[in-house]
Amino acid sequence: MSSLGKLVARGLTVAGIGAAGVVGYGVCSPVYANDEVLHPPAYAWDHIGPFQKFDARAIRRGYEVYKNVCSSCHSMKFLHYRNLVGVAFTEDEAKILAADTEVEDGPNDEGEMFTRPGRLSDKFPDPYPNEEAARYANNGALPPDLSCVVKAREAKEDYIFALLTGYRDPPDGVVVREGLHYNPYFTGGGIAMARALYDGGVDFDDGTPATTSQMAKDVSVFLTWASNPEHDVKKQWG
Repeated sequence: MSSLGKLVARGLTVAGIGAAGVVGYGVCSPVYANDEVLHPPAYAWDHIGPFQKFDARAIRRGYEVYKNVCSSCHSMKFLHYRNLVGVAFTEDEAKILAADTEVEDGPNDEGEMFTRPGRLSDKFPDPYPNEEAARYANNGALPPDLSCVVKAREAKEDYIFALLTGYRDPPDGVVVREGLHYNPYFTGGGIAMARALYDGGVDFDDGTPATTSQMAKDVSVFLTWASNPEHDVKKQWG
């Protein structure tokens, strides 16, 4: 039995409260919380190394995962559609992506606000109008903004991938509080965010099979790029 399982067997149960700043947004009882986590493996990412650059195709697919899965709960307030140009999309493609959204603008000449199609200069839309609405929709938990989430985690993209693929049934003796989901890569094992990725959940426009691991890999790359968009330029200039 895992150390978490042993603790629970002695009468502890996994509890959760809302927390911002990480991909998951439920943490467990503060007692032993820092000890009860499975550390992710170090994966062989294509962009790791002194001369390695991001895979533009992975960033593109990762954006598709974010848009179709993650964006319903998580914002990326520091990203604008123009940031995608020349990275994973052409300017025309990015304009189409932006135009698919509606943006409140104004006031107009009559002093009224209005909606218009998005532009390259617009940031990615927020899924909720305010923090209260976000918490209400998520049982009190606040889904964190993902713009810099990779930088916020010690294991960075390794953590994101492990968390997204780490959902499983709890081991014997582990009791997860109602409303939480077992994931050994999240501190304490109880996380408010349900499993989000399932095979076939996205239709990639390049025909890549959308397995759970592929989607997790690609969105991890996308989020890593989003947190450090100057990565390739810095390596190019040393």
